[in-house]
Amino acid sequence: MEDEMRPEGSIIMATYNRAHLISESLLAIKAQTFTNWECIIIDDGSIDETLETVKKFTDTDFRFKYFTRNKKYKKGLPGCRNQGLDVAKGKYIVFFDDDDISHPQLLELALINLSKKKYDFCRYERSTFRGKFEKEFEYLKDSNTREITIQNLDAIIKNELPFNSCQVVWKKSSISNERFEESLMFAEEWEFYTRLLLKGLKGISIDKVLYFGRKHPESNTGEFFRRNPVRINSQNKAAILIIKNLNSKDLFTEKHKIFFLRMGFNLKSLTVIKRSLDAAGSNSFEKLKYQLGYKFYPFLKPIFHLKSKILKN
Repeated sequence: MEDEMRPEGSIIMATYNRAHLISESLLAIKAQTFTNWECIIIDDGSIDETLETVKKFTDTDFRFKYFTRNKKYKKGLPGCRNQGLDVAKGKYIVFFDDDDISHPQLLELALINLSKKKYDFCRYERSTFRGKFEKEFEYLKDSNTREITIQNLDAIIKNELPFNSCQVVWKKSSISNERFEESLMFAEEWEFYTRLLLKGLKGISIDKVLYFGRKHPESNTGEFFRRNPVRINSQNKAAILIIKNLNSKDLFTEKHKIFFLRMGFNLKSLTVIKRSLDAAGSNSFEKLKYQLGYKFYPFLKPIFHLKSKILKN
C-alpha cells in the first residue's frame, strides 16, 4: 500500500521571503498534467508571509509539503536542496525555484522521455520573462529530442548547452549520494551537474521550452551581475572545484584552460588562473607570463577592448 501511495516525482523548492511570488509558482505546479508528484518546500528562514502563503496549498493538497531548513544543513540554496533530496520519496527529482513558472506538461513529457531508454536525466529548454507572466501555453504531442552524454560536457561547462538547475529532471538513483556543495551561494548547480555528468551519466534533451525563469534584481543571477562579492566568490570557488574534478578524471583539456583563464581574468581571480595552468601542466614560463598579465591586466584591458572594436569594424 505504501508503494502505491509513493509519488513518482519529487519537486524540490527552496524558498526565502518570496510570499509575493511563490503562489504563482505553486499554482503552475498544481496545474501539471502529470499528477503523481510531491512538492517539497524548504523554507530557509523567511520572515515575511511565506509560511501563511504556502499553508493555503499544504492545507488543501497533501502533495505540497512544507519544511523549515534543518540546522544540520547550511543556510542557503544548496543546503535547502540537499535537505529536499534527503526527504524526497519520488523516483524522479527536479529542482524548481520559488519565483518561476513551469509548463503544465513539464513532468508528463520529461517522464515519458525518461522511460524510453535507460536515461539518467531529461533536459528541456528554458526561457526567461520579466514582470507579469502572460504566456499562452502550447500543449505538445511530441517534439524533437537528442541525447546528452559526457561528450557534451564542454558545451555544458561553457554554457553553450545551458544546464540551469531547474531545467533538468533526474532519476534519483542516478544522483545517488551526490549532494550540492553547501558553501556555494552561486553557480552551485554548475558544479553539481558537472560532477554528475563526470560519472558518465546519459540523458535526453527535449527541444521545447518547458520552464520559464523570472528575471528580477533580487535573484542570485541579478546579484551576480551587479558584482555582489558573495556571488562572485562563489563562482570562483565553483570554477576551482570543476577544474579539480576534470583534472581528477584526466579530462582537463587545452580548451578548458583557455575558458577558465578568461574566467579568471574576468572575475579577477588569480587562483582560478593558477589552478587552470596547474591542471594543464603549464611550464614555469607560461605561468609567469599569465601572472604578469594578471598584474597588468587593468592597464591592458582598455587596449584589448579597443583592438577588438577595430577588428570588428
